[in-house]
Amino acid sequence: MKSIYYPANERGHNDIGWLKANFSFSFGPYYNPDKVHFGVLRVLNDDIIAGGTGFGTHPHDNMEIITIPISGALEHKDSIGSVGVIHAGEVQVMSAGSGVTHSEYNHSKTEAANTLQIWLFPKERNIKPRYDQKSFTDVLKLNELTTLISPDKNADTLWINQDAVFSMGDFEPGQSINYDIKIPGNGVYIFVIEGAAEISQHTLNKRDALGVYDTSSLTIETSAKSRLLLMEIPML
Repeated sequence: MKSIYYPANERGHNDIGWLKANFSFSFGPYYNPDKVHFGVLRVLNDDIIAGGTGFGTHPHDNMEIITIPISGALEHKDSIGSVGVIHAGEVQVMSAGSGVTHSEYNHSKTEAANTLQIWLFPKERNIKPRYDQKSFTDVLKLNELTTLISPDKNADTLWINQDAVFSMGDFEPGQSINYDIKIPGNGVYIFVIEGAAEISQHTLNKRDALGVYDTSSLTIETSAKSRLLLMEIPML
């Protein structure tokens, strides 16, 4: 097993008043040649968006874009006719494909929203743009990982144009989570949304991450009440 440690306090930052962003990988004003991507994972932005503000209409192409609200809600509108609100407990996916424009605004006029925006390089380029979202509030179970995203169109998950599997779970202290790689050759980027965990002799705290590859399985030990996001992705 090989691993790369991504401590939260080494992320890039940008504060422009209405938006306070933390960048796990090079993005916008932040560039670090050692942190451009992990496998096909290109962007992991931890955004706090002030009430009544958001991202105006802007373009994307050939990127798989996943939005996971941690708190609050976002309004979404795009050029393919999708309009909706995504709340904490839901996940949104957008295949930018051959090209799409969209906007994202905090649904609240007064309360800040905290969201994770994640970009993956696509498996196939220039596909027809698509949008989907799903609530997982009824299926998330304490001390279990729940699959959110997969490349299986027939599964009860969100489909993505990449051989990637995203899982999330809330865990009590003292839990041991064994994770088997679903697609041989993939790596896993483990992101601690809340809490603390031990992985491969690394201690991870809130917003720390560990990229693991060249292995078929891994074990995570929680040392506090924790919320974990596991992103299993192809390695480039």
